[in-house]
Amino acid sequence: MHLRIDDLSKAWNGHTVLDDVSFSTAEDEFVCLLGPSGCGKTTLLRIVAGLTTPDAGRIALGGRDITALPARDRRMGLVFQAYSLFPDMTAAANVGYPMRLRRESPAKIAARSSELLERVGLGGFGARFPDELSGGQQQRVALARALATEPAMLLLDEPLSALDPAIRAQLRTEIRSLQRGLGIPTIMVTHDQDEALAMADTIICMNHGRIEQSGSPRDLYERPRTRFVAEFVGRANLLPTAFVRDALPGFLERRPPGAEATYELCLRPEDIVIVADPRGEGVVEETTFLGNLTRMTLSWRGRRLLVEASGRDSLSRGQIVTVDALRGAWVCA
Repeated sequence: MHLRIDDLSKAWNGHTVLDDVSFSTAEDEFVCLLGPSGCGKTTLLRIVAGLTTPDAGRIALGGRDITALPARDRRMGLVFQAYSLFPDMTAAANVGYPMRLRRESPAKIAARSSELLERVGLGGFGARFPDELSGGQQQRVALARALATEPAMLLLDEPLSALDPAIRAQLRTEIRSLQRGLGIPTIMVTHDQDEALAMADTIICMNHGRIEQSGSPRDLYERPRTRFVAEFVGRANLLPTAFVRDALPGFLERRPPGAEATYELCLRPEDIVIVADPRGEGVVEETTFLGNLTRMTLSWRGRRLLVEASGRDSLSRGQIVTVDALRGAWVCA
């Protein structure tokens, strides 16, 4: 266990931001704090970094209590959404700045800066100033700077949200590969579910200052425990138990014991397989072609369902269909 958070709480002006939050991370784990704006994830990251003081709770790093330790002594590497590079310093000087503060030798600073720029794909860019770099390149410099002092943990606060989609997809792959290569434990804040699903070993899904569910990306997607997780992590069709009892009685056998009145069935759009059938009970109301898949709205047994199929296997608007297969998971209503 590398980082352990116990019963962390924080309030601002009487408003609870974090409410009794507890979790732990492994030594080489990539953890995503996922949730909507205002759920407390950035406050939690800042408390781990030592930039914000908790009202209650305990933080331990490598078995050592760091709750009262100042930020400068926590050995955390920080990367924020705003790159915060010094505009009058070259990329190499920006990377080397934390080592200068620690009074490392100029030779060591130069060698380490060059090594890190090479690692983040910017070998040969050391002499450039920030305004000569693209947004993605500036974020790579910020990442290299965070790694310069060999931190005990890397903390990323929505580092990709200011970038365009293509660069974001490329950088998230590069960051994950770099993290695996270095074996450095990492916590990243994001509100982007695709980012969390693609990058994390563990997702901690937060809402209103509390942890709704934590687990692997597959756990949260395929086995959401609450309505919030089902709807926030991916798209979901949520069917009440009463409807399932009448239309899909086979699923009742798989519901949690004693939960008939308080649980819903979560069907992901790809969990619903439909086939053209003029005698079917469903009608395709809308279709949206997205290249590799087509998203369809289906009217079926008095309900509207979201269905996704391969872009080559899609059906047409107005087509009569039969629901050929379903699979899903029960979640707390």
